[in-house]
Amino acid sequence: MKSTPKNPGSAPRSGAPARPGTRPAAPAGRPSSPQRAANAQATQDFFRGVIAEMKRVTWPSREEWVAATILTVALVVGVGVFTYLVDLAFGWLFTLLTGGAR
Repeated sequence: MKSTPKNPGSAPRSGAPARPGTRPAAPAGRPSSPQRAANAQATQDFFRGVIAEMKRVTWPSREEWVAATILTVALVVGVGVFTYLVDLAFGWLFTLLTGGAR
């Protein structure tokens, strides 16, 4: 693809003028009507597949949800306390090594 001096990166124009009564070609970034219909069908098929798959999922019971939530909160609190204690220990160790200088 050669570029023209006025429009670098664009294809050079051919010398033939457009025929009267014809529509210009669709821009390169815009899909044609059959392609848009195919894209719409593919999108519909995707969402139908998602819905069908979600119907096959075995969802946990309320008791399982509550137990999992309590376990998650407890683990987050436990990791937070552990991190705090390790931070205190390293702070104390740093103070011992540096003689209290900051």
